[in-house]
Amino acid sequence: MHLPSSVNELELAAGLGRLVTLVRMLNLPRDLSMTVASTLATLERFGPRRLTELAAIEGVSQPGMTQIVSRLEREGLAERRSDPTDGRAVIVRITEAGRAELARRREAQAKRLAELLAELPEEDRAAIAAALPALDRLTALAFAPGRRLPAAERLGRSSTPTPPATRPPEDA
Repeated sequence: MHLPSSVNELELAAGLGRLVTLVRMLNLPRDLSMTVASTLATLERFGPRRLTELAAIEGVSQPGMTQIVSRLEREGLAERRSDPTDGRAVIVRITEAGRAELARRREAQAKRLAELLAELPEEDRAAIAAALPALDRLTALAFAPGRRLPAAERLGRSSTPTPPATRPPEDA
């Protein structure tokens, strides 16, 4: 990878890590844990998934994902269905209430982010906006068919999510 001489991969990774921390700080209300909210966003982004696949994507154990999905079900944000291709397996899908919850959370997050962005010079806001297409391409690469996810590797799994044809413009 060819980066400008003033930026190396470690600095880039650290900068993206700070961005992840910022997004987590903006993620209010904290009525859902980051993993629960992320699981809901994954269901929206990638569509219905098996529990094992959700566990690999989110980097949690299968029993841990079962607890997460049970909570999402209790709150009416997701539901389990029999897998039409394998009656022994269960597919989890987001509900309309789950989509509405994500939209509510994104709206609150966007408001807090707008307050911070307003304090930056116009040049910085333009630079951040200009970076969004590259960040989308980076995310698409991470979820490309056949690419092993680091979480799946940690869990000893080889499955990768099947990316959707399109995704919502913003993530949770």
